[in-house]
Amino acid sequence: MQFSTKIQIQPNTFQIEYHSNLLLLGSCFAQNIAQQLDFYKFKSVCNPFGIIFNPISIQNLLERAINNVEFTENDVFFQNDCWHCYEIHSELNHPNAMDFLKNCNQKLLDLKNQVQIANHIVITYGTSWVYQLKETATVVANCHKMPQQLFEKIILSIADIAQSIHKTIEMIRFLNPNCNFIFTISPVRHLKDGFIENQISKSHLIAALHQVLFETNNPKNYYFPAFEILLDELRDYRFYANDMLHPNELAIEYIWNHFVNTCISKSCEKTMQQVYKIQKGLLHKPFNINSESHQNFLKKLSSEIKQLQTIYGFIDFEITSNKKIV
Repeated sequence: MQFSTKIQIQPNTFQIEYHSNLLLLGSCFAQNIAQQLDFYKFKSVCNPFGIIFNPISIQNLLERAINNVEFTENDVFFQNDCWHCYEIHSELNHPNAMDFLKNCNQKLLDLKNQVQIANHIVITYGTSWVYQLKETATVVANCHKMPQQLFEKIILSIADIAQSIHKTIEMIRFLNPNCNFIFTISPVRHLKDGFIENQISKSHLIAALHQVLFETNNPKNYYFPAFEILLDELRDYRFYANDMLHPNELAIEYIWNHFVNTCISKSCEKTMQQVYKIQKGLLHKPFNINSESHQNFLKKLSSEIKQLQTIYGFIDFEITSNKKIV
């Protein structure tokens, strides 16, 4: 007896390897995948400008970085003792304007560099609903709790989203012709927009993205069905966090396993198992840190780390003070 419908996912032709450089952009679900990649010590960079939910804002930041258009004083404003920018997330806010601009412009350089070297770019779109600054008619990535009357809430059309995705692909491929894309739609529900409005929003993203994939007809543009896995395969509130909006740890792990099976090369399997074993070893809390058995455990762990690092020099582990691995 079968109690759920299983999604058949075609494996990505261009698989992620341990030496691959990865860039992840988009919604908080991009962060979820990035955390898993980080745990397994893949070379990844995620959202240098913080979480960005809509396609236009992702495109705008990439356009700035690729075309070397720096942020200036005209792009920032002071509110609640901090400097803000409508194009980026509030986590970058800073009390000093010059430091804020310097940090943002350095991140533009870092983003461009990452685009240039990336083997895979994972982009997760979260919503079609956007806030447009009335004064300039520009889409903002974040309202920074500014007065509501400054903005107009609109929904991006399928055509607008498709055009934005096309432009995003073209800009990146101009700089990095061999880059592989992995696109996803975030399964996170944006119920502040409303139940029906959330469905409309996701449907616009799905329709636009698949239109682009059909029109480009390029095996280097891959769709990973994270949205469908949570809503159609898991399809149960027990896979949601307490807010009933975000996938919980069990759901993220389940979706991650699908991602591994379809997007990560089988050649990485052994190394991932080794990294997992080391990570769990580093989390181990001994009864007595000075015991002979624990010291032997640390020596073995140290040997395993050094052995792995001879193959992958970029792999590094965070060692807590009670481990003292040498």
